[in-house]
Amino acid sequence: MSPETQTHRHAVVMHVRCPDRLPESTYRQVLEELADLSPVVQALPPTAALVDLTGALRYHGTTPHRLGEVLRIRTISRLGVDVRVGIGPSITVAATASAQVPPPGGVLTIAPDQTADWLAQLPVDALHGIGPRQAATLRDYGIHTVGLLAAVPPTTVQRLLGGRAGRLATDHARGIDPRPVVPKALPASATARCSFDRHTLDGAAVRAALLDLVVRLGVRLRRRGQAARALTLTLKFEGGTSWEKTRRLTEPSAHDDDLRRLAYQLMDAAGLQRGRLTGIALRGEDLIDAAQVARQISLDDPREDRLLAEQAMDRIRDKYGPAAIGPATVFRRAS
Repeated sequence: MSPETQTHRHAVVMHVRCPDRLPESTYRQVLEELADLSPVVQALPPTAALVDLTGALRYHGTTPHRLGEVLRIRTISRLGVDVRVGIGPSITVAATASAQVPPPGGVLTIAPDQTADWLAQLPVDALHGIGPRQAATLRDYGIHTVGLLAAVPPTTVQRLLGGRAGRLATDHARGIDPRPVVPKALPASATARCSFDRHTLDGAAVRAALLDLVVRLGVRLRRRGQAARALTLTLKFEGGTSWEKTRRLTEPSAHDDDLRRLAYQLMDAAGLQRGRLTGIALRGEDLIDAAQVARQISLDDPREDRLLAEQAMDRIRDKYGPAAIGPATVFRRAS
C-alpha cells in the first residue's frame, strides 16, 4: 500500500503558525492561501490556523508534506511571510509539531505510525495544551517527558492536574485527540455601544453606562466562545470630538470581572472633568477562541464564586432575556 493511500485512511491535520505581531490584514491573506488548499480552515487568531487536509489530498494528488511546502512557497512569494507548519493525525500532534519548527519557517510532518515514538522523546512542556504551571507540577513529580506522562496512570495525572485537565493531558500524551477541525473565521472584534439622550456630566451615570457595556460585551464574547486580549474605550463628546485608548488585559478573558477592571482603568485614564459626553463604545480587541485560554486552578475563592454566579446569570439571560438580571447599578440607572 502506498504512503498516499495509507494517509487517506487517517485524519490529516495541518497547524500553521505565522510570525508574532503579524498585521491582521496579512493574517487574513494567509487564511485565504489556506482556503486554496482545503475548504476546512479554522482560524486561531491572532497568528495561527488549523486545516483539515483529509479530504483534500486526493484532489491535489500529493502528500501532506508537499502541501505544507507549497503553502510556504506561496506565503513567502506572495505575502513576504514565512510560516511554521506542523502536520499530523490530530490537532494536538500537528500543533506540537509546528511549535518544534525553528523560526522563521519550515514543515514538520509526523506520520500516524511515528506519533507515539516522536511524542515520547519531547519534554513535557512541549506538548500542545500543557501550560507552564501544569508542566512545573508534572516536573515536580518527576514527569519530565511526554513519554513518562503517557506511561503514568490517568488517575494519577488527574490528581495532579485536576479531573478534566488530567484526562486531556494523558490522552494527548498518548496521541489521542478526536477533536475535528471546525471551519471558523472569528470576528476581529466585538463592540458594545450606548448613547445618552442628552449631554451628560454625571460621573455616576457614565460609570453605570460603562458597566452596562462591560456586561453586554462579556455576554457576547462568552456566547461566541471567544476571549479578548485587549479593550478599547471610545468616548464621544458634544461637538463631534472623541477620545480613544486601548489597553491589553493581563491574560485573555471574557469574564465581567476582568473586563470591568480594565474598562474602569481606561475611563480613569480619560481624566474626565467638564467634558459633555454623548456616547460611549467599548470594544474587545484581538479576539481568540476561548478554548485557547489556559484555565488554572485559583486560590481566590471570591473570584471563583463570582465566576460561578456569572455562569448562573448567563443561563438566566438565555432563558428569560438579556434584561432579566445584571448589576444593581445598571438597573438603578435604567429606572
